[in-house]
Amino acid sequence: MSALGAFERLVEGVRFDHPYRIVLPGGRIIERGSGAAAFVLILPSIEVVTQIMVRGSLGFGEAYSRGEIEVEGDLQQMCRFGLRLADSGLRPNWLNRLGIVLGYLWRRNTLRGSKRNIAAHYDLGNDFYELFLDPKLQYTCAYFETDRDSLAQAQLQKMQLVCHKLRLEPGMRVVEAGCGWGGLALHMATAHGVSVTSYSLSKAQIDYAKAAAAREGLSEDQVRFIHDDYRSIRVEDRPYDRFVSIGMLEHVGLENYRAFFDLIRQVTVDKGLALVHTIGRHAPTATDPWIERHIFPGSYIPSLAEITGSIERSESHLHVADLENLRIHYALTLERWAARLEASADWIRAHESDALFRTFRLYLHSAAAGFRSGGLMLFQILLANGLEVQPSLTRAHMASSPSRSMPARLLKRD
Repeated sequence: MSALGAFERLVEGVRFDHPYRIVLPGGRIIERGSGAAAFVLILPSIEVVTQIMVRGSLGFGEAYSRGEIEVEGDLQQMCRFGLRLADSGLRPNWLNRLGIVLGYLWRRNTLRGSKRNIAAHYDLGNDFYELFLDPKLQYTCAYFETDRDSLAQAQLQKMQLVCHKLRLEPGMRVVEAGCGWGGLALHMATAHGVSVTSYSLSKAQIDYAKAAAAREGLSEDQVRFIHDDYRSIRVEDRPYDRFVSIGMLEHVGLENYRAFFDLIRQVTVDKGLALVHTIGRHAPTATDPWIERHIFPGSYIPSLAEITGSIERSESHLHVADLENLRIHYALTLERWAARLEASADWIRAHESDALFRTFRLYLHSAAAGFRSGGLMLFQILLANGLEVQPSLTRAHMASSPSRSMPARLLKRD
C-alpha cells in the first residue's frame, strides 16, 4: 500500500469530536463532521505524507518547521487530532525507531551531556524568551485562581504556592536545583526572608539572574546563583532547611532519579522539606521523539510510579508528604505563552527565523493539547526528610489563596 493510502486508512480509524478537513496532495479532501472545521491540515506533497508515515512525529514536526505543512484554524485541535492518530497506530518504522533510540543514548544526561542538552534550549537568547514568558521569565506551570488571571499574576501565585508548601520562614537556607532566570529564588529571598543558593547549567540564565539580583539590591548572602550542575550541590557549613526543584526533573534522566533523591536527603536537615515540581505522564512511555530531539534534548517525562518508585528504592529516607496535580494549570499557561508567541511572530521571523517561530508554535500548542487530553500531568511533590516530620493537620496553609497572602508591593509591581 502506498504511503498516501496508508495515511488515509489510518485517518479512517480516528474518532475525533470536532469537524476537520485534510487537504491531500493533488487536492483530494478528507472532511469529517458538520459545520465549520476546527482546523484544516494541508499536506501538499506525497513526500511530506511519506515522511509522516515513516517517521511519525519527527517527520511531521520537521516538515512543519520547514514550512512544508500548513495548518489553518486551531492548531491545538490539530495537535489533539495528531494524538488520536498516534494512538491509532502512527509510528516510525523500525529503522527510524532504531535511530531514535541511538539519539536518546547520545543525548543521555551525563555531566557533559546535560550541559550540552541544557544549552541547546535555554541558551537560545533571553530576548527570545522575554517575548512570550511573563516579566519574571517563569518557564514552568503557573497557578491560576481563575482562568481570567493574567500570566504575570498566575506565575506570582505559583511562586507563592511553592513557598506555602515549603513553609518558608525568615532565616531559613534554601537550595534550588535548576533556577531558570532566577525568579523563584528572588521571590523567596525578598518575600520570605530566606537565603537561597541556586544552580543552573545555562550561562544565559545565570547571567540574567545575577543581573536581576543586583537590580533588586540583594547580596550574595541573600541569594547566590551558581553556574554548575545540580550534582555539584554540597553541604557547606550546615545542611539546607529546604530543597526546591521546579521544572528540572524532566532533565535529570530516569537512570539518575535514585541519585537525585539521595542528594536531596544528603543536603537537607533532618525534618527538612523538599518540593519537586515536574511534568509527568499518566503511564510510562518514551518522550515524543520530535520534542526530545528539537525542543528538550535528553528529556524524559516520568510517570508518578517512576518517581515514587525511585524514592522508595533510594536510601534517602524521604517520604511523600503531599502530592498535587496541576495539569489544567499547565494547559492554561501554555495557551498564554502561545498567544504571546503569536503576537511576536513578526519579530521572531525578522530577528531569528521563521523555522524557530514555527517550531515553538508547534511545541506550545502540542504541549497544551497533551495537558488537555493527551495524558500529560504536572506533579508538585512535597517530600519530608524523615518520618519524624510533623505534618499539619490540614492543607489550609497550601490551599489558601496565594494572592491574598502575597505582599502587596509584589502585586503592585507586576
